[in-house]
Amino acid sequence: MSLELRSLSVTTQGTNLFAPVDLVIAKGEVACVMGPSGIGKSTLLNAIGGHLNNDFFITGSVFLNDKEMTETPVNKRHIGILFQDPLLFPHLSVGDNLAFGLTSTLGGTKQRRAEIDHALDNAELSGFYHRNPATLSGGQQSRVALMRALLAQPKALLLDEPFSKLDLELRHTMREFLFLQARQRHIPVILVTHDPAEAASVNGPVVVLRSTR
Repeated sequence: MSLELRSLSVTTQGTNLFAPVDLVIAKGEVACVMGPSGIGKSTLLNAIGGHLNNDFFITGSVFLNDKEMTETPVNKRHIGILFQDPLLFPHLSVGDNLAFGLTSTLGGTKQRRAEIDHALDNAELSGFYHRNPATLSGGQQSRVALMRALLAQPKALLLDEPFSKLDLELRHTMREFLFLQARQRHIPVILVTHDPAEAASVNGPVVVLRSTR
């Protein structure tokens, strides 16, 4: 699997937010996107995932596994995204939150429960199925959010600074856990960050968005 951006930019009110981006991310590879605040890093991720509102327009192309995705509906792109906040459903248990990530093609209550339990084991959260998300630490909530995204079997993963609110040591631990998951599942990943040290730790392509103004 691979994710490729070809001269990709986003236009609003007739102006490009940033200079066109060309980037190829191989399976299991993590690329970083950097740039000053307000230049459009999150907007770039929304363009890739298909989440732009009607005020924005894409120029250029997004290819996933050699298939052009620009006109593909969000639910058929199979591109996951994680935000700064875990965005867990507060009225649901940890296990029920994870169930939202499961693909509809996975049949049978027992099989679905087994997939969730395996994800919890993988995230070192065994026995947390019935826990209230509010009782989890920040790092535990981040792991649940990540595993929920992975249970959807994405073909690419976009990360909008999902660990920025964690302390430095926990941020490092979560990055390493995520990168391992990406390599094992052969998923291309884009990570938005403000931190040059974090970008260097990725050991992958780094793109710095630049203004066209």
